[in-house]
Amino acid sequence: MSQIYFRQTITFEEQSAPMSLFELHQQIREELEIAFPESYWVVAELAQVNVDKRKGHCYLTLVDKGDDARQMLAQAKGTIWGSRYQMLSRYFEEKTGQPLRAGLKVLMQASVRFHELYGLSLDISNIDPNYTIGDLARQRQETLKRLDAEGLLEANKELELPLVPQRLAVISSATAAGYQDFVHQLQTNSYGYTFGTTLFPAVVQGNEAPGSVAAAFAQVAKYKANFDAIVLIRGGGSQTDLSCFDDYKIAAAIGHSPLPVLTGIGHERDESIADLVAHTRLKTPTAVAGFLIDRFREAEELAEDLFERIRMFSAQQLKVTEDKLERLNLRFNNTTKQLLQENKDRLEQLSRGLLLKPKTYLEQQRHFISDLEKDINSGTKDLLHQREKHLQELSVCVEGKSQRYLHMKEHELNHLVHCLETEAKDTLQKNQITYTKYSDKLEYGAQRKLQQENHRLKLLEMSIGANNPERLLLRGYTLTLLNGKIIKSIKEVKSGDIVETRMQDGTLHSTIVNIDTDE
Repeated sequence: MSQIYFRQTITFEEQSAPMSLFELHQQIREELEIAFPESYWVVAELAQVNVDKRKGHCYLTLVDKGDDARQMLAQAKGTIWGSRYQMLSRYFEEKTGQPLRAGLKVLMQASVRFHELYGLSLDISNIDPNYTIGDLARQRQETLKRLDAEGLLEANKELELPLVPQRLAVISSATAAGYQDFVHQLQTNSYGYTFGTTLFPAVVQGNEAPGSVAAAFAQVAKYKANFDAIVLIRGGGSQTDLSCFDDYKIAAAIGHSPLPVLTGIGHERDESIADLVAHTRLKTPTAVAGFLIDRFREAEELAEDLFERIRMFSAQQLKVTEDKLERLNLRFNNTTKQLLQENKDRLEQLSRGLLLKPKTYLEQQRHFISDLEKDINSGTKDLLHQREKHLQELSVCVEGKSQRYLHMKEHELNHLVHCLETEAKDTLQKNQITYTKYSDKLEYGAQRKLQQENHRLKLLEMSIGANNPERLLLRGYTLTLLNGKIIKSIKEVKSGDIVETRMQDGTLHSTIVNIDTDE
């Protein structure tokens, strides 16, 4: 850059008279025009951009912060005159996708101007948008790297969006058309779904937007238990005025959000950093509303499908259970009938056995005793015959023995006979006692059975007697008969029929003249 050299140095002593401020400024202007006769390409940040809508001029405040954004190294005023501003601003927007605004770094061709009244300023004749595009891309990449390093780039995507996000915290401008469209579409959805929306007002364009949106996110975080999700929408405005959504403050607020964030900023060409950090990115506020309604519809269809599956499964299980119960019931009935029949047959067999067994047993005992008596008599006779024969043989053989030995043997014989007779009598007596015992038991059982049957017959006779029509007649009731059959309904007779009425002491014969029903 050219250095400034004044043509002469005049001390106060050499100056014949003091200069006025105008003269001094006039001299400075002349020197600057000589020192900076050409235009220069200058890099500066736009601190303020003011457009005179009446004249079309654009007045800029340019700053240079160097490497430290907190320190300002230089500041100057800049001017883009009306006709040139219309051309430059339109070209800049076409190339960068956004208008000239505060916060942008620009490369501009400027001429140094000094006005006696307004001071030093730069007349801007050209702007190179490629530099701004590169700077914005650099800032975007730096912001993305910072978010990634801090773990905020994917943090919100890791949050689970409820199946039916119904309670919505909306961050937008209260008067924005996009916000009104969003609410209207939710409230008038054709399915009748109900949404709860709470607006947290914020500035969503311009330099104030990052701080305002971040503050709104902080407010929502205080009441996070009352909401299912956050909706960040831009309510109208210029399609190109979206640079604030590339700001780190908004992206960090989304990354730190305890609730999933849905964005509907309203641009389709590029994704802002806010879109990249958010849980779900949609193009417009109405697209966000459509997404929520579709999510409700999907949940409803899923619930209906699950209900139908449960209904079909329940019906199938019920059918299987009914079939199983029917088989078990049939098996139980068959088993019960079989057991009842077997027990009935067994009882009949036992009953027949109980009636026949005592008689058979007694008959067997009688035959046994008779056979035993025959055996004893036969055995006794045989034994006596043998003894007699033996005695005869002994008598022949030992006839010469002493009388004492004979008496002893006779005594032994008598004793043996006595024992045999005693044993025979005891056996006979025992068998008689046994016979008597079973005979008494059989007689007692038969008498008891007869008593039970007699009692049951008496009860049946009493029951039959209680229902005897003759007893009903004695109690004042009558019986009406037609052709010998009792009449139970007036529908059984017709006019002209002759009926008989039986009473206690006689019978009446009547002819049907008229029939009156209870109706």
